[in-house]
Amino acid sequence: MSSARILLHNAIWLLLTPLLIATAPGQNATVPAPGGHSAASSPSSSADKSHDAAELFHSGQQALAQGQLDKAEHNFRQVLQSDPQSAGAYANLGVVYMRRKQWGPALTHLKKASRMMPGVPGIRLNIGIAYYRQNEFLQAIPPFESVLHDQPDAAQARYLLGLCYFFAERWADAAATLEPLWPQESSHLPYLYVVANSAHRAGRKDLDNRATEQLIKSGDGSAEYRLFVGKYHLNLEHYDAALVEFQAAAEADPKLPFVHFNLGLTYLKKQDYARARDEFLKDAAIEPDLALNYDELGDLYWLTQDDRNAEISYRKALSFDPRLLNSRLGLAKIYQRQEKYAPALREIDAAVKLDPARPDLHYVRGQLLLRLGRKAEAQEELQRAAQNSGNESSRPAAPKPVQTVPAPELLQDSR
Repeated sequence: MSSARILLHNAIWLLLTPLLIATAPGQNATVPAPGGHSAASSPSSSADKSHDAAELFHSGQQALAQGQLDKAEHNFRQVLQSDPQSAGAYANLGVVYMRRKQWGPALTHLKKASRMMPGVPGIRLNIGIAYYRQNEFLQAIPPFESVLHDQPDAAQARYLLGLCYFFAERWADAAATLEPLWPQESSHLPYLYVVANSAHRAGRKDLDNRATEQLIKSGDGSAEYRLFVGKYHLNLEHYDAALVEFQAAAEADPKLPFVHFNLGLTYLKKQDYARARDEFLKDAAIEPDLALNYDELGDLYWLTQDDRNAEISYRKALSFDPRLLNSRLGLAKIYQRQEKYAPALREIDAAVKLDPARPDLHYVRGQLLLRLGRKAEAQEELQRAAQNSGNESSRPAAPKPVQTVPAPELLQDSR
């Protein structure tokens, strides 16, 4: 594991280890023993089944702890055959699927376990983590909030909730949620980066200054440090200062994950498209499954009117992350420019499903509907775009969403 990944793994907790549920069959009053009897009053045959289920449960826990996922899955399913009401088995099956990154089955089992044991915060924590790992930050917020409500000292839930607020651009909530972690986290660069940027956007000058000073004070000249300082400047649109830091980081460690991605972003902001393209391609060679590299390449090719490569890049981005709204919007704009209005509408419809509140999506959709002769629907979409952007004009200019700098380095876990 590279030093950058170790830093990110330890400082932001992005190992995101799912919590194993220790409740075995018959051990909790809300989890009946096999056959629906309590362990104290069941007949001997039922007691034997309960004992077998408990043995299987503990064996499954051991297998899960040792990374033997197939064995763990088999054991927990055997438990459920004897005891269909074993919330612990459902919860730990959810963990098995999380380890495999099978998020749909993981959430199905975790939610069932949570309905059966609503008082166990660890299950809700795992639900939040499963959403978080899919970049579904809005979906992750409620379970993390519920954990923090029950356990105000739950540091992992607090950190992840703060990051969710950060990615959802709820700056004041992010700053307020993360600030209590200052005593244990203020020596970590990613924490300081997130807090400084959240506080700056929320108008929390005191916290912004404190985090920025600490970020500078923590400097050790390492490539990782220069990466986060550069990121700080990039967020403030100090592009020349950001470039100095990213170039220094790249010189110190040319294979540092995300440094070339951020160099690409900086050159893109400076409209140096050739260098931006080269940097995104360099980062793609280091992180070949990072969807955002191809998403940004799509934007770059779009800006230079290279529709063919833009389409290829957006499609590749979506192959790694089907929820990338910007790539859907990019494809829609390509097809709109090519007067292929029906495929453009399909792409914008997919984008609207991902974020129904974004006014620019409704504006583009309205323009496409006009081109397709669906005038009544088009007027509704344009009105919706105006309302969502706070502009009541019936002919709104295409509203632009708040531009935030992508931060994949805050999401990457060790693999």
